Amino acid sequence: MQPAFGDVAANVAHSLDLIEQAAARGAKLVVLPELANTGYMFSSREEAFRLAEEIPSGPTVAAWTDCAARHGLHLVAGITERAGGDLYNSAVVIGPEGYIGTFRKVHLWNEENLYFEPGNLGFPVFHTAIGRIGVAICYDGWFPETYRLCALQGADIVCVPTNWVPIPGQAEGREAMANILAMAAAHSNSLFIACADRVGTERGQLFEGQSLIVSYTGWPIAGPASRDGEQVLTAALDLGAARRMRNWNAFNQVLRDRRTDVYDQMLGTGLKPGWY
Repeated sequence: MQPAFGDVAANVAHSLDLIEQAAARGAKLVVLPELANTGYMFSSREEAFRLAEEIPSGPTVAAWTDCAARHGLHLVAGITERAGGDLYNSAVVIGPEGYIGTFRKVHLWNEENLYFEPGNLGFPVFHTAIGRIGVAICYDGWFPETYRLCALQGADIVCVPTNWVPIPGQAEGREAMANILAMAAAHSNSLFIACADRVGTERGQLFEGQSLIVSYTGWPIAGPASRDGEQVLTAALDLGAARRMRNWNAFNQVLRDRRTDVYDQMLGTGLKPGWY
């Protein structure tokens, strides 16, 4: 998707069109990019605050909720959130029956630190009719703890709304570093990962594209998508397979083999483990 900076109404309308394209292909879980309703390159906190909405009462969530209900699908989508006087880079999780929950970006990138508060909801895993859904946003994916905590709480898939940018040293034509990280995380945690990146240039910033859907094996099953054009990726997933196939052989199960006598089982977060 290529949002138009600051044009929330147009961005939401365009996102609905893309969701409908995915639904026409049979999609039951749709992922949109980071800050899909506003664009990304804010010039000031005041500008970000003006474009932000409350969750779930704002018009963007209302439009997405209606669309999810009409098509009988689940949606994970990036949104600029206002909560009282605080701003968050967030993702909303919506199902056919309505709003399910919110994830707030935990690890802020670059000038996001000038506008947003660090996420304060941890890494929740949402139990839905189609499976257990974890969420991360962009720079969260650079931290192995992100995916590990989702997996330890029983996640089958982690949905990643993102706005990847080129990484210094990246050779011409080389895949995005984020793709490599997503593939490694999917394999080392035995879960699916679906990354939806934006494309285009906004206020001088080029975005990387290359959205992809990764199997629990670590290998992509859709994408990487185009670097510079909008594209809808779809794949057929058996979410339960991510948990069933964590037994790699007669001796090894990737999460149960962890040495919790050496390091804390839940990485010191105080979270309770789920089913894995």
